[in-house]
Amino acid sequence: MTYRADGWTALGDPTRRAIFERLADHPRAVGELARELPVSRPAVSQHLKVLKEAGLVIEQRAGTRRIYRLDPDGVGDLRRYLDQFWNRALTAFKSAAEQEEETTT
Repeated sequence: MTYRADGWTALGDPTRRAIFERLADHPRAVGELARELPVSRPAVSQHLKVLKEAGLVIEQRAGTRRIYRLDPDGVGDLRRYLDQFWNRALTAFKSAAEQEEETTT
């Protein structure tokens, strides 16, 4: 069975997170990423493969190079997941504030 990471698992690795963060700035080729990181080009390619399988990056051919960028759909999925918790936290905060207001009046 082949290992396939979800977005959260893929971002659990510090090198993959660094690649993801760099791609958030602008699309890059493997060589450009490798120059910016303390890992080899083959290692960057492997990390990109995991990020791609997790649905976080997409690639586009440009001649002999492949340019990688964030996949808005995959990033959107992560955001929607986090938004659930943010909305719950805001609702809980509002309830707590209203209860505190009721007890002080």
